[in-house]
Order: sequence, then structure tokens, then C-alpha cells
Amino acid sequence: MPEIARFYGIVIKMFWTDHDPPRIHAEYGEFRALIDISSLGVIGGALPPRALGLTVEWATLHQAELRELWLLAPAAQPLHRLDPLP
Repeated sequence: MPEIARFYGIVIKMFWTDHDPPRIHAEYGEFRALIDISSLGVIGGALPPRALGLTVEWATLHQAELRELWLLAPAAQPLHRLDPLP
């Protein structure tokens, strides 16, 4: 379960075995959501509104990097961590 970022109690992960569409997994306490990298919309699960807003803000800042990581993941290449929100 490669963790690529952690901020304000939100953990962002990307899995090598995931399939399209490109996505990230966001966890906040007992809440879990899948976020589409292209649209930044929720495609599964749910987060509280504030956690979702912070996650989308972070993903917007790192959208290009997330696309690059998505291409590395299926080849089981190491995924580097991305900067958290300040």
C-alpha cells in the first residue's frame, strides 16, 4: 500500500494493482474515497466535506505528478512521496 502523501490526518495512497481510470485512495479516519486524477471527482466512497476539499486542493496542485506516478505504478516502479499541503 504505497503512501504517497500525508497531511492534516489525510493519507493518500496509490496501488500498483489499480486499474483505469487513474485514481488515488484518500483515507481520513474511518472514511475512504477514490478520487479520479483527471476530473478530481469522487468515484467511490466518501470523505467529510473539509477532508474532501483539502484532498482536492492537494490533488489539484499535484495533478501532473499524480499522472506520472500512475504510469509508474503498473510497472511496479517505486512511487515517490509528494509534498503535503502547507
